[in-house]
Amino acid sequence: MSSPLASDTIDAIKTAVETRFESQISFLREVVRAPSLRGEEAGVQTLVAEALAARGYEVETYKVDREALKTHPAYSPATINYADTFNVSGVKTPERQSGRSLILNAHVDVVPTADPAAWTHPPFSATRVGDWLYGRGAGDMKAGLVANLFALDAIEAAGFALQAPLEFQSVIDEETTGNGAAAAIARGTRADAVLIPEPTDEDIIFANAGVIKFRIEVQGVPAHPREPASGLSAIDAAILVIGALKELEARWNSEKTNHSGFETLTNPASLNIGTLQGGEWPSSIPFSCFLEGRIGFFPGDAASDRMAAVEEALAELVKREPRLEKANPRLEWNGTCQAGYRLDHGSDAENTLASAHRLVNGQDLGRSVMTCYLDAALFMNHCGIPSLTYGPVSKNIHGIDECVNLPSLKRVTQTIALFTAQWCGISAK
Repeated sequence: MSSPLASDTIDAIKTAVETRFESQISFLREVVRAPSLRGEEAGVQTLVAEALAARGYEVETYKVDREALKTHPAYSPATINYADTFNVSGVKTPERQSGRSLILNAHVDVVPTADPAAWTHPPFSATRVGDWLYGRGAGDMKAGLVANLFALDAIEAAGFALQAPLEFQSVIDEETTGNGAAAAIARGTRADAVLIPEPTDEDIIFANAGVIKFRIEVQGVPAHPREPASGLSAIDAAILVIGALKELEARWNSEKTNHSGFETLTNPASLNIGTLQGGEWPSSIPFSCFLEGRIGFFPGDAASDRMAAVEEALAELVKREPRLEKANPRLEWNGTCQAGYRLDHGSDAENTLASAHRLVNGQDLGRSVMTCYLDAALFMNHCGIPSLTYGPVSKNIHGIDECVNLPSLKRVTQTIALFTAQWCGISAK
């Protein structure tokens, strides 16, 4: 364990963040202005790689090889072509090592904006209004990515060098599958801890739900509306499928009292039907309909068991509704299919982060649960690495007018800097 940081060292690192914060905001705006939808992350990844190279990191970019990754347990089913995008890794390794190694990880992919006209400011304008920076990905999670970079800058600017290996990871495709982080893991990346600054309102995530994502297609029997009984509406059949999934959601939610941290949530399973497309013509009984969605489950359960439960629910639905035999619901797993995790309370990694948070905020670190997928789950479940998810206050992630709170971002950057210095150990340059 590294020695506690001296008070003058703490002040120097915090001040270094403070004096560079306008530069940090400028770089964040540049990153937000580079749209990075799924499969289109190359532009922002190039910015990140150049920033790391300019700072003296050993930089490597590499593709996500979907075919090679398929046999790894961290892989999730994907139909995405990764040919035009890549992960970025930046490494610094001291000549003499005495501290504990660390990975600072963040994802750069963002979700679609919905209608840009619904935004107060254009979604990729990175508009600053008072204490908030607006833009798709500003909160989730480009602010965290940039916080990682400028936290490391602050340590060096304060006159210190890390005493343990540090890897800066900028990964793709967290929002759909997690295969960017899975590819990093499959390459053998390892460390004594991982920190991922997702937007957590400055809490640490101590428990994270598992998530499975699916695509279900149903077929109808097309007919003219004058003879509706001779046909079968694929859209009506899809509505029945959604009803069966909602019944499953209710059953899974009833288990929440057995899972600490989730028992107070209204809907921890959180079934979401994200897309629904069907029909061919307004005056024809629709022939086809498909839907895509996700549902969560509690940490400690295997994804394969919950996937089997979804398959069973659909089979039971067809038994209850014989007309659905013609609809032939076809289920495909498409996207994240990974278990959740729990972080051991009182671990050295959590305690070190809590200490850094207290030094910056003057209060104890809050602990929360998260019901969405986090890349931290892969590092926890497939590598056994203590994984800390902790990041700034944000609003409207995945929604209209997404934004990140800048004073919170400054505090988080200072906390990451102090945590990294304490965890890895530092020496005067």
